[in-house]
This record gives sequence, structure tokens and C-alpha cells, in this order.
Amino acid sequence: MAKPEECESVLKNVDQISQLVVDLQSSDAEVQQKAMAKADCYIAAMDQPCRTKVNKTTINTNLPLQPSLSPQNETLENFMKITEKEAEDRRVKRMTKMKKATAHKDKGNEAYAQEDYETAVKYYSDGLAELKDMQPLYTNHAQAYIKLGKFREAISDCEFALKCDKRCIKAYLHMGKAYLGLKKYSEARNCFEKIQEIEPGRKKMVKEYLDLVNLEEEKETQEINAKEEFNKGGRKATAVPQLLEKLSMPSRMPLYYCGGLEILTQAVTECTGRTLFRLNNGFSIISSNDTVKSCLLQKTNDPDSQELCVSVLKLWRVICCENDENQKMLMACPVARQSVVLLVTSEHVAVWEECLALLCLYSKMLHGRLLAIGNLNLHMLVKNLMLCISEPKQQRENTAVYILKNFTAEDRFCILLRNGLKDSVTSPFAKLLRNISKSSQHILQSVVSALGCLARDDVIRQSLAHDQQCWQALLEAIRYCCVSEYKEVLYVILGLIINLTAVTSPAIQKHAVSLSDCCLGLLKDTEGRIITRATGVLGNILQQSPEAVHLVIQGKAIQTMCRLLKGTEPATTKYAIKTLTVCTGASDLAREELVKSDKKLSILRHLLSSSCYEMISGNAALCLAHCFELEGVATCLLGTDIVLQLLRHAAGDTKRTAVQKNAAIALGKLCRSEPRHVHKLRELHGLEILHACVKII
Repeated sequence: MAKPEECESVLKNVDQISQLVVDLQSSDAEVQQKAMAKADCYIAAMDQPCRTKVNKTTINTNLPLQPSLSPQNETLENFMKITEKEAEDRRVKRMTKMKKATAHKDKGNEAYAQEDYETAVKYYSDGLAELKDMQPLYTNHAQAYIKLGKFREAISDCEFALKCDKRCIKAYLHMGKAYLGLKKYSEARNCFEKIQEIEPGRKKMVKEYLDLVNLEEEKETQEINAKEEFNKGGRKATAVPQLLEKLSMPSRMPLYYCGGLEILTQAVTECTGRTLFRLNNGFSIISSNDTVKSCLLQKTNDPDSQELCVSVLKLWRVICCENDENQKMLMACPVARQSVVLLVTSEHVAVWEECLALLCLYSKMLHGRLLAIGNLNLHMLVKNLMLCISEPKQQRENTAVYILKNFTAEDRFCILLRNGLKDSVTSPFAKLLRNISKSSQHILQSVVSALGCLARDDVIRQSLAHDQQCWQALLEAIRYCCVSEYKEVLYVILGLIINLTAVTSPAIQKHAVSLSDCCLGLLKDTEGRIITRATGVLGNILQQSPEAVHLVIQGKAIQTMCRLLKGTEPATTKYAIKTLTVCTGASDLAREELVKSDKKLSILRHLLSSSCYEMISGNAALCLAHCFELEGVATCLLGTDIVLQLLRHAAGDTKRTAVQKNAAIALGKLCRSEPRHVHKLRELHGLEILHACVKII
């Protein structure tokens, strides 16, 4: 380990030598003479001899005109050579030390990865012995010390790391953890908040650590208050350890434990009782009891065992209510983790009610969700929740879908569900879609919404988009909802399809014609929101199927899109112009239908000039480019401001270069189709703008 005084001494010497070089080059004779005297002292202390001798008691006031003949200049030149050589020697030595220190660091990292923290500390210390100012060694050293519970040593390492780099994020992070280990909460908060000051983009990470500080501080406060209450001899406080002692007695009848658990549950309804339960090893006493364990894992099925199972679940729910530390402790119990997932599908009403109530408690708050996500078998949990939803039983599906929706809000949950998605999610979802009923409408809406949250994850979206079973079920659900007038369910299903059809897949292509046919029918719906989403589905599907494009054009969709584009709803306009652009890009018939209904393309020109959405204006420009390929269309636009409109977008400062590209292509096709537009283009210096757009195109 480096000593602070050694580092400061080295830095001081460097500063003194730097100042000495400046003084030797000074125009002031007195300053120069004093500098030479100091230089002689330095040179005399070096191993290499200096041949120049200067009478330090005499000041030469008549400096020679030729510096090269001056004894002082010889001293300066000699001193500079020696300094340069010393600098090079130091550089070579530092490189050697750097290699050795890096090798020690790598060995320390390997030991750390294997959880051999003592060995890791040794290697990091060896590295610091080689190189005292290597910042990563200090932060790694601190991290290993934290694992060993040596928090003060970790803080010292972090302070040295900050001397090397005052903006070192890792140093503040590990220092905050070390202060938290020492229960110095204010200091820990300051360290974590400093991270956000340095890098504002780490706001989410900082919040998680600040929440952790709050939890630890709250835990300590609870335990202090609980111990004080116990020492006062309060009836409820003293009852908790006594009851736990009785419940720890082995080989009793289930009803014995049921009675004890009921009394214990009443004793832990307040914060003090919940904390004393934890402090007296309550979780282990309950979960390690063979009789209790047998009931929780459904190894016995008699009524008394089921009653005991309910009592345990109820106790867990009560002690975890508004107590984050207890939630954490419960998730550390293997029996609890296993039984909570298993009992969701119990045949006994009271059992699954208490189990779902406990899961509901965890799902409500971020801390609880993260604990459950990190500890439970998520695939089994989701599969069982979907089973509850698809097989309704006494309103169990309402709680199950509520829990599922809460968990799907977390990205970590989606990531962990990627593998095995078909068994746990897709197949149960397809089954649910094929059994829509009047009573299940509200449940299905929530499930589709939850699936939409899962589809935020790219991997899950890809998986769903390529699943034939899923698309067949969605298609059947749309048809059934259209016949049964289940508008709410239809609306959310169309939203999910818009999301999934953003992916290109063989499954979508296979069902594209059938889906397009359904959407054509929905374009005649009386509700604008249904029409909007049906148009959105068409805009995505038509890009993947020429057959679907042909079907839609034959179904008079071009006229419908033109009518929709006259509206003011941005979402409808966005979907309609996209659908129109895809159709006109793929079919001459679509272009002819568009020009026939709007000879001067006034709708497209209006979108080009008025829309503040780049996606809309970009597609409008591309749609115009498609229409300019028809004979006579460009001629009809003579005398309009079409050239100026397109030039504005081609020369505009847009975030999406596709808008500039589409506008430039439209201009090129316009002028090629009708050369008279070139005159206007020249007047507006448009040729120069088009030349600049060539790089984009």
C-alpha cells in the first residue's frame, strides 16, 4: 500500500524540477544564477558526474551575447540531458511496473470471480506494491474488502482511488456500500448522490441504492424499537419468542401448530411484533418444522394439514405486510419459495386464496417484485397463474391477472421469461383466446395488456411474432369478437397485433391475407378507435404480403384511406398514410385509384406542408413519388407549390434522413416526368439542394 506522504513527496519533487527549468530560462540574471546553483545541487546528488564548475559566490552581470559559449548554458544543457534521461528511465520503469501490476490485477479478478476474496485482496495488494497510483487496483481492492466485511479498509481504498481520479464512479459506489455496511447512512447517501452529480444518466441505479439505504436504516430503527419494547416487558412483545419456542417443538399434531400460529398471527399485527418474529429466527422455525413443511409442499392432503397450510400462509402475509426486511427473509427460505409457486393451483379454496394474497402483496411494490423475480421459479409461477386465468374458479382469475400485470412491468421479469415462453405463456394464451365468453371479456383485456408489456422485450416480441399457434388463435379471436360485438377485447387485440406485426416473420406472412380481410371489414366499423387500429394493422401487414396488398386494393381501401386522411386524428393519419404508401409502392392500380379520387393530390400536398410529424410527411413525399410515375400527374401539378414544398423537406434539418431522401426522390421523379418543373427548381436553387441530398440517397 502506498503511503500518502510518499506520493506527496514525489509530486513535490516534480513540481520543484519543473519550476527550476523555467527559472534557468529566465531573462533575469539573478533568477537564472540562483536556479543554476540549485541545479548543481541536484546534479551533485545524481550518480552521473558533472564536468561544469561554477563559482557560486560570483554573479556575472555581463552575460555573453552567444549563449552557446556561456558556462551557464552548458550547465543548463547538461542538466536537461540528464533530466530527459531520467524521465525516459522513469517511463520504462513505469511500463514495467504497469505490466506487473496488471498481471496481479488479473489474478485478483480471477480469484474474486471464484469468490476467494482473501486471495483477491492479496493479489490486489501485490499490484499496488508495484504501482501506487493505479486506480482500478484500489476500487477492486475495496470491492474485495467489502465482501470480507472490512468496510473501513474499503473506504480507505476508495479515498486513494479518488486521489487518482476524482470522478471515479466505482470509488463512490464502493465507498457508499462500505458506509452502508458500517450503518453510516448519511455518508452512504452522499456517496450515491455524488454518482448522479457526475453522471446524471445513472439516475435509476442511484435510486436503487438510495432505496437500499432507506431500507437498511428502517430495518435498524425497527430492531432498536422492538428490542426496547421487549425489554420493557410488553405482553405482545414477550409473547412472540414464547410462541416461537412452543412452535419449534417437533412431531406435534397439525392442529397444535394451527392453534399456535393463529395466536402468533394476532401477536405480530404491528411493526414491533413483526420485527421480533424476525429477530427470534421465526422464519427458520416455521419452515424447518417437518409437519409444516409436509403441508406446504402438499405431501399430505387431509383437512387438518390444509388448515395448517392456510395458517402458515396467513402468518407469512401478515409479517411481510409493510415490512421489506421480512419480505426479503421469507424469500430466503427454500420451502417458502417452492410452496408459494406450487400452492397457486391448489384445489383447496382457502389455500390458493391465501397464496394469491401473499403473491399480491409482493407484486404491489417495486421492492417486493424484485425479490420475487429474483427468487421464484418464474416459468412455473406464470404457467400456474395462466392456469388460474384460463380455468376460472371463484374469481381466482382476477387476482391472478392482477399479479401477472404487476410483474410484467419489470424488464427483469421479461428477460427471465425469454426461454420457455411457449410452455408458460404462449400456449395458455392461445387457449384463452379460443375460449372467449361474455364473462371472460374483462379478464382477457388484462391478459392481452400484460402480453403487450412482455412484448416490449425484443426477444419475446420476436418469439410471439414467429409463433404459428399464437397467430391462428389471434385470427380466430378477431373473427369471434367481430361476430359477438366484443369491442373492448377487439381493441386490445388489434393493439397487440400492431406491436407484433412490426416484426417480419413467416407466420405473419402466412396469415396476412386472412388478417387483411378481417381489417377490411373493420374499416366499416362505427367506432373510430377500431378503424384506427385496423388501419394500423394493415400498414404493417401489407409490407409483408403482395397478396394482401392486392386484396386490400380490390376491397376499395384506397378510397377509405383518402377519407381517413381528411381527419385530424394523428394516429389515424399516421396509419392511413403508411397503408396508402405501401399500396401505391406495390401497385399501379393503387396509384390510379388515388389519382382518380384526388387528381391534384391535394390531400398528400396538404400533409406535406401541414404535418408536424416526420413519419407522416416522409410517407406523404414517398407516396407522391409513386404517383409521379403515372403519366400526366406531374403536368397537373404545374402552377402549384409542389416544388417548394418538396424542397423544404429535402433541405430541412430533420432527425430522420428518410424524410429528406423521400422528398429528394419525389423531386427527381417530378422533374423527369414533367421537365417544366426544372425551371422552378432552378429559381429556388433546388439543383444545389438535390446535389447535397445525393449523399443521403
